[in-house]
Amino acid sequence: MSFVSIKGLTAGYGKSVVLRGIDLDVDEGESLAVVGKNGAGKSTLLNSFFGGTTIKGGTIEVGGQALEKLPGYRAPKQGVTISPQGRLILSHLSVQENLMLGGAAGRKGHWTLQRVFDLFPILKERRDRTGTALSGGQQQMLAVGRALLGNPRVLLLDEPSEGLSPVMVDGLVDTFNKIRAAGTGVLVVEQHLNLVRRVTQRFVVMAKGEIIDRGRTEDIDGEQHRAALAF
Repeated sequence: MSFVSIKGLTAGYGKSVVLRGIDLDVDEGESLAVVGKNGAGKSTLLNSFFGGTTIKGGTIEVGGQALEKLPGYRAPKQGVTISPQGRLILSHLSVQENLMLGGAAGRKGHWTLQRVFDLFPILKERRDRTGTALSGGQQQMLAVGRALLGNPRVLLLDEPSEGLSPVMVDGLVDTFNKIRAAGTGVLVVEQHLNLVRRVTQRFVVMAKGEIIDRGRTEDIDGEQHRAALAF
């Protein structure tokens, strides 16, 4: 059984339905991309883990525990954390203080402050600066490091390459592969296929709140997937 298992998920905001019948799964140490254009429902999918949507049908299970009827804070306790779109760095806290927020769920594991500093040496160098004093790429490192300190078994990444230069994206590719090699699964929502090709093993394509295609990332440029990716 996969660590994250979503079956028939139908969800939205209030009376509005955004997701329709979503099925996907991610295991520890595995990497899956959710791709699609703006408005496809990708971020809504991630929000559903944390109580940010109205779930109208289906299930989200993390480690065998159904999340859909639990308060949002239970997802990190079960082993799923997120690096959110826009990073959401707290401006009145230092880099180190922002990082330490990630450990609020109290999960034990191999991701420690020192290990995050080993992964992102620039954060150690600038740990006493305010989080928003960092560059965009460094703030993305901070958001990822904060999520890792929750010791997730699966890490959710929402548009991690947004607003970053190609050089910074290259650095993220190396980072995400190291995270997966350490045994942490990765579910990445991303529009840019350059990162998807280099980081993930499988992909699904979303459009209008539904999954319209899926496959192995090594085949993503094949003719059978082109129509779905262009939709």
